[in-house]
Amino acid sequence: MADLSPVENLRIPSKEELRELREQPIDPQAEQEIIDSIEEIYFSNDSFDMVQHELEKLPPELNLQELEEYRDKLKRQQAAVSELERVTALQTNLQLAAVICTNARRQLSVSKEGFTEASLGLLANQRRRQLLTGLLKSLRTIKTLVKFVNLLYFLHTLTALTFKHYSCISELNSKLQDTLEQIEEQLDVALSKTCKHFDVSHYTKVQLAYTLLGKTQTAMDQLHMHFTQAIHNTVFQVVLGYVELCAGNADTKFQKMQYKDLCTHITLDSYIPCLTDLCKALWEVMLSYHRTMQWHEAHDKKETTPTPGSNMATESDESVVDRSYVKKKLEHGLTRIWQDVQLKVKAYILGTDMSNFKYDDFIVVLDVISRLMQVGEEFCGSKSEVLQESIKRQSVNYFKNYHRARLEELRMFLENETWELCPVKSNFNIAQLHEFKFMGQCRSPSVSPSRQAVSSTSPAQEEQSLFQQYLQEGNPFEMHAENKEEETEDVLASNGYESDELEKSVYQDYDSDSDVPEELKQDYVDEQTGDVPLKSVSRETIRSKKKSDYNLNKTNAPILTNTTLNVIRLVGKYMQMMNILKPIAFDVIHCVSQLFDYYLYAVYTFFGRNDMYESSGLGLISSRLRTTLNRIQESLIDMFGARVHGTAEDRKEKVPSPHLSQLVVLTNSGTLYGLAQRVVATESLVFLAEQFESLQSHLDTMMPAAKKPFLQQFYSQTVSTASELRKPIYWIVAAKAIDYEQMLLMMAGVKWDIRDIMSQHNVYVDVLLKEFEQFNKRLGDVSRHVRIPLPVSNVLWEHCIRLANRTLVEGYANVKKCSNEGRALMQLDFQQFLMKLEKLTDLRPIPDKEFVETYIKAYYLTENDMEQFIKNHREYSMKQLANLVNVCLGSHINKKARQKLLAAIDDIDRPKR
Repeated sequence: MADLSPVENLRIPSKEELRELREQPIDPQAEQEIIDSIEEIYFSNDSFDMVQHELEKLPPELNLQELEEYRDKLKRQQAAVSELERVTALQTNLQLAAVICTNARRQLSVSKEGFTEASLGLLANQRRRQLLTGLLKSLRTIKTLVKFVNLLYFLHTLTALTFKHYSCISELNSKLQDTLEQIEEQLDVALSKTCKHFDVSHYTKVQLAYTLLGKTQTAMDQLHMHFTQAIHNTVFQVVLGYVELCAGNADTKFQKMQYKDLCTHITLDSYIPCLTDLCKALWEVMLSYHRTMQWHEAHDKKETTPTPGSNMATESDESVVDRSYVKKKLEHGLTRIWQDVQLKVKAYILGTDMSNFKYDDFIVVLDVISRLMQVGEEFCGSKSEVLQESIKRQSVNYFKNYHRARLEELRMFLENETWELCPVKSNFNIAQLHEFKFMGQCRSPSVSPSRQAVSSTSPAQEEQSLFQQYLQEGNPFEMHAENKEEETEDVLASNGYESDELEKSVYQDYDSDSDVPEELKQDYVDEQTGDVPLKSVSRETIRSKKKSDYNLNKTNAPILTNTTLNVIRLVGKYMQMMNILKPIAFDVIHCVSQLFDYYLYAVYTFFGRNDMYESSGLGLISSRLRTTLNRIQESLIDMFGARVHGTAEDRKEKVPSPHLSQLVVLTNSGTLYGLAQRVVATESLVFLAEQFESLQSHLDTMMPAAKKPFLQQFYSQTVSTASELRKPIYWIVAAKAIDYEQMLLMMAGVKWDIRDIMSQHNVYVDVLLKEFEQFNKRLGDVSRHVRIPLPVSNVLWEHCIRLANRTLVEGYANVKKCSNEGRALMQLDFQQFLMKLEKLTDLRPIPDKEFVETYIKAYYLTENDMEQFIKNHREYSMKQLANLVNVCLGSHINKKARQKLLAAIDDIDRPKR
């Protein structure tokens, strides 16, 4: 076998070779020629030895090329035969599959016919059985009727033929018929009385009488008709009583009015009492229906429960049918009666324009309707779409007018606000306000406040429905008068202090610190909220700590104004309305956002708008804040042009831009240009934003899912930008508090092309530091009246230092001639400034410190380094860079190189830092 393996390898193609041959394009004619070229002996029998045959055919002298060609020919033959064999096997498999499919279809057809015919047969038999059952019942009824007719015919014949001469017989027959009709009429009257005041014994007797008459189903039809009539009569009488009472005369025209028209004559004063009485009366009707259903459930249970010695088989088919009919009729009647109640209340709700209601009165209306919807849900599982839609229409209409009035009121408050601190206690929280009490009850928006009050006072009843609580006595709509308790608020402090003694002791401590150096008087810094660098424990440090305590004790309470408090209260009222009536949640939240928008816009307009400082290039207003301000101005503010050109609808939805009160003076340098008012305004806005943040989760649960992106955008784009107003507002103070122009003039008088190394800094540094010390003192004076939080003091110091450092660079850029010794003097001046400045403030790192140091060091750069410096430092102005080229390199480079650097400066577009 080892000797034959080379021959086998030559004769038999490998799997890879066969795969290659298969993958080659197949020519049917060529393939047929290959098959025809195979010797017939290969097809003779299975015992044929192919190897032996091929070896015998080999010539005595072997030629490698001929052998390879012959091998390739055998490979092609082998591949063709293998392919033919695959096709034959595939054909056999397909024939087998066809046979299987034919058999399967035949068997499926047989099964289908068998099962379908059997199923149809069963259904036909069942239908026939039902028809026969109904026919049997009909035949029994006909049989009974025939017997009854025959009896009547017999009596009639007997009367007509035998006793016709007795007139009493016909009179007796007539009287019996009249008596029967009178009995039915009296039963009908007795049945109607159960619709308003259900009595078990009374109703039991009435039902027994109808059962004896065999008219149980008729009684149920009549009962539902009486309930419908009771609803109409009840609401008409209640509303008519109030209309006639308010009209003050005995005019009978109201009695002839339709109920819907009658509702339009209700006065505003009588609206809520009438609505309450209306709901009370409707409650009595629904309670009677509820107790009627309970009676039938108990009655059916009693009849179907076997007693000892009784035989259930004796129960007649008629009684079963009657019970089934009554049960279905009562169940269907639930929805019908509640629909009638909704339509009557809807007509009452829409009959009066509520847009001028007081807020508290409108909340009471919402509460009553919310309670009524709860009754409906317990009565028949209804979502009260009719009531919700009607109260939503009234609420949206009311809320638009209410919100419009509140925005105008807010504008009036803002225009009369003097931005004085509203003294509240240090533990002040919005939950302490009366308007936010509803949030502490942790109730579902669908539950009315009155019910929640009941639930909170009586936990044992919390699991009971209203029908269980008031089944025997009471009324769920009597809660409102009992529920109004006087709630006191204890949020205001005495002049911002917890006690007068504390205030007195604080000022004594403060006055005793007159010997403390100015740079240590940090009483305007709120150290509770910031990281203060550790200093050595000295007498001055202890006193400084005492002043820190003074800040905490004086007004660790929030910084807010009366207007801020009013806005917060208004938000609470809005949320209370939204909590009661969820369908208008989005409209309410949208209006809540407008309250915050207008307050933010007013604070910016009053204290932060100044085009001269906005163009400083320091990015005082972020792009997000600018976008927010533009959005507010476009969507909410009624500018002068909008009043002229805008549509009436646009003007109605917008509010005029507020104007700062003339009592607020922002131009007095002694008060640091109204810093106290600026702090109160800005920090009250920040406090308001913090309150909105705390309410976000509650608002999110109320907001419809489709509208939640609006709420998220409001918080991310508007509420979160409140603290960003600090930069532009306090920038104006920083820009005016220190005389930077004087410093520039003094620097211009300094000679910088000196030849000696100076050991003494220039006078302008001392003047500048004196300005900062004076600024520090003024901050201390302001902090006696209004606490200056750490973030505010940091922003103020940052602005002042940044402006001072930029003024230094501008002064150095004005230098015409400068020597190396002059550059060293610049560094000496700046180091002296930094050293003294660090004693005045704990702000670290010093803002723009590298801005100055980098510019001074640039005086030492070579020509190549200067070109790179110009490209990398775009924070400097073109004038400052040009000064570096002209003054520093002017004597070291030729005119062409200087022009090249100046051209590079001109070509670079420099966005301001």
